[in-house]
Amino acid sequence: MAMSSCTPRVSFPFECRSDSGISGAIPRPDDARFSGKQPFGMSSLILRFPSNFVRQLSNKARRNCSNIGVAQIVAASWSNNQPPLSAAAVDAAVSVPIAAGEDVVVDNNIIINNNNNIDSKFVQFESVDNNNNIIHEASFLNGDGSVAIHAGERLGRGIVTDAITTPVVNTSAYFFKKTIDLIDFKEKRSISFEYGRYGNPTTEVLENKISQLEGSESTLILASGMCASTVMMLALVPAGGHIITTTDCYRKTRIFIETFLPKMGITATVIDPADIAGLEHALDNHKVSLFFTESPTNPFLRCVDIELVSKMCHAKGAVVCIDGTFATPLNQKALALGADIILHSATKYLGGHNDVLAGCISGSTEIVSQVRNVHHVLGGTLNPNAAYLIIRGMKTLKLRVQQQNSTAQRMAGLLEAHPKVKRVYYPGLKSHPEHELAKKQMTGFGGVVSFEVDGDLETTIKFVDSLKIPYIAPSFGGCESIVDQPAIMSYWDLSQSKRAKYGILDNLVRFSFGVEDYEDLEADVLQALEKI
Repeated sequence: MAMSSCTPRVSFPFECRSDSGISGAIPRPDDARFSGKQPFGMSSLILRFPSNFVRQLSNKARRNCSNIGVAQIVAASWSNNQPPLSAAAVDAAVSVPIAAGEDVVVDNNIIINNNNNIDSKFVQFESVDNNNNIIHEASFLNGDGSVAIHAGERLGRGIVTDAITTPVVNTSAYFFKKTIDLIDFKEKRSISFEYGRYGNPTTEVLENKISQLEGSESTLILASGMCASTVMMLALVPAGGHIITTTDCYRKTRIFIETFLPKMGITATVIDPADIAGLEHALDNHKVSLFFTESPTNPFLRCVDIELVSKMCHAKGAVVCIDGTFATPLNQKALALGADIILHSATKYLGGHNDVLAGCISGSTEIVSQVRNVHHVLGGTLNPNAAYLIIRGMKTLKLRVQQQNSTAQRMAGLLEAHPKVKRVYYPGLKSHPEHELAKKQMTGFGGVVSFEVDGDLETTIKFVDSLKIPYIAPSFGGCESIVDQPAIMSYWDLSQSKRAKYGILDNLVRFSFGVEDYEDLEADVLQALEKI
């Protein structure tokens, strides 16, 4: 990912005073945590940056500046094995006059230019290589589990705190000290959040975390998965445009495509997830703006050949968006397979605790910015408290998904062999139509198993009601197991014949396995099957 390599600039002057008793003073050189470092010689000085210091940093620098003060700069110096600032250097930085057109070098490490801005040769708000190019800020995190825990937080964030956990910034707006600061912001000479609908420090940490987990340049977090889907389509499909989607999908997505988009003259081609010939025909006969599908799909867990579909769509100028909610970023990397956008209902596995609603899209800065601009108009903003819950939930993402993958795989095999089960839908089974494809592009097959009980609507109801562990509820991906009959939960307003058109039979069950012990879940399912 191409990133700007320019060094963040910090405006002067500082306010300087001596007060060793106040919390936040610069650490003493004899502090055990800093043993072995060169003496700093300023243990009692507190330097205060101007109140608009954060706004004057680049966006990336602001995100990664956790303690606004000289202690931040000293820590950055030590962490990169650079000589710390001397007291004389700091004094010079505070007081040195700058003549017009002149740059002043202080202590061989700081350059103060004629605009009263500071350039530091060693203060790294992000990691840089030998050519001073910014490199991936979590390059020391190699595993998805570590990234899910630390990304967006470990190297600092744009919130003044020493807390391990990311604080919740509950504010609807951000103030400007002077009108000139507002003008600088409007003319893009400085950075600020401005208004809660346009961004929040807590939410931004979550966006950075998801971006690093997906390997994307940018992420936008929204109020729900459905909000993410609809805003994305409105942003990327022009009036009179055409989209391609698949037969098996979340019903509310289908309703939006079939009912709302036609009001803007947008038409759609609906194909089977494996219908490559149908995809080719649609691309040849329409000016397609967007290919959008889930993979795996809901509720039959069909899989799309993301690499092949992406190549075909890109050849015709179409954007590819994959809803990877069922897969999670741990089981499938859609962007690495060629997709332009990966979308999630963060309500499910990312949050993971059945206690928050959210959605997100990740991709290139160019594409995500288009969606972000529409999002700023439409709203659908995620509350920072909800962002915090997802940040917290993601710290156990790998542990949860590993357990759910394992349980679902074992239960799918057990159900397929059971005489009271007619059919099982799970990508990890050889009987699944896209099993080989799933093995190719997924590292795990998820925690949801759909299956058909050998019986009618009433028989299936009896099975569901006989279960003791799972809740009868919509949604999936949380710690608690959840079960539902799609014919009742999602399609009850349709007649039996209309439900059958979508493959939703009365005996279909969707079971989302949580993180309970496998032995308990197995015993519960078996005893419920014995009741029918």
